[in-house]
Amino acid sequence: MTRVLVVDDERRMRRVLQIQLERMGIDSVAAESGEEALARFQSEKIDLVLTDLKMPGMSGLELLARVRELDADVPVIVLTAYGTVQTAVEAMKLGAFDYVLKPFDLEAVELTVRKGLEMRQYRSENRYLRERVEQPPAFESLVGGSAAMQAVYDFIRLVGPTRSAVLVTGETGTGKELVAHAIHGLSPRRQRLFVPLNCAAIPPDLLESELFGHTRGAFTGAHSERTGKFEVADGGTLFLDEIGDMAYPLQAKLLRVLQEGVIERIGSNKRISVDVRVLSSTNRDLGGAIRAGTFREDLYYRLNVLQIQLPPLRERREDISHLAAFFLARFSQQLGKPTLALAPAACQLLEQYPWPGNVRELQNLMERAVVLAVGAEIEPSFFRLLLPQAATTAPALSGETLALEPAIEELERKLILRALSAADDNKAHAARLLGISERTLWYKLKRYGL
Repeated sequence: MTRVLVVDDERRMRRVLQIQLERMGIDSVAAESGEEALARFQSEKIDLVLTDLKMPGMSGLELLARVRELDADVPVIVLTAYGTVQTAVEAMKLGAFDYVLKPFDLEAVELTVRKGLEMRQYRSENRYLRERVEQPPAFESLVGGSAAMQAVYDFIRLVGPTRSAVLVTGETGTGKELVAHAIHGLSPRRQRLFVPLNCAAIPPDLLESELFGHTRGAFTGAHSERTGKFEVADGGTLFLDEIGDMAYPLQAKLLRVLQEGVIERIGSNKRISVDVRVLSSTNRDLGGAIRAGTFREDLYYRLNVLQIQLPPLRERREDISHLAAFFLARFSQQLGKPTLALAPAACQLLEQYPWPGNVRELQNLMERAVVLAVGAEIEPSFFRLLLPQAATTAPALSGETLALEPAIEELERKLILRALSAADDNKAHAARLLGISERTLWYKLKRYGL
């Protein structure tokens, strides 16, 4: 719940302000001095400070400076009499959000407080979005009309509006994060943040800090305070991707947060209440992990209130052509190229391929196709080098030579030239487009005399 710290040496003034905040539906705590206020600020989660300027001992300006040092995102509103307006202006220069003149109108106080809290929320969300701006989602939307996908859509519609935890299981690349995002989009929390965190992509010793945050100096390298993902997602949804990879000791701390709805930043004993819906996913067998002693059974039941298993792409082959067309159109638009089409035989080849990397592999292939393919329609021959298993199973057409190696070498040479052209001769970029290492690209350049 949002909490405001009211600071004034006059008891009556503190009480008037707290009653007004209560009418606004906002929790508050009071302090009669700057020293007491600073102690409360350091031990409790405070979202906004409402302080008088002139107080015995620590003044409002001194308190403002200390609060700014501890957490510059917390807005501070100062209360000042007509005779000290110049001091209020000085406070604004030092970082105060706004000031209210005494004797004040309670409606003016309410308006200023609400604006301050809105600004805090915007700052928190903007900081998070800036961190995510270069991390585009794997998919923009769910695509597919197969029976398997219709069952997924039905599940999302059923569980989205609830508060329950959901565990999304399935192979790598099946779109687990996309399903979690869709569940969030149908929930009452959809106006607040959806915050994904890949538990497998972060070293175990840093994952705790990512989840719960840390204070400055909490450990080596903690040069500044950091807000954890639970706080960022407060009021919204936290998606814990690949939860099966979380270290066993950290699982106990996560379980405690799920049970109590309270976190503590590393290096602090301040308890911070959070209201977060937790969705999670895994490509592991958590039942087997429980039997092996690497995953907590009690945490499993907390996360697995509702569960959905996503089908691999090979089990919904009727969706492959639709997905391929979707990705071709998307990447053509992004790269400013005419939208490519797939020849019927190319669609057939894609539908026969087993797709071990699922939708993510198909997406990657279509991006390379947009960059490298020539002409308005993509023929099967284009994919046979990029999908080796498809090349070995594709039937030979009448009149075609069966000498496979020369044909593959010629196609490989052409693809390398196209990749180099698309990458402006940047070898590292060209290698990424081709899906090979830069060292392998240099070897092939030498081999083909390019």
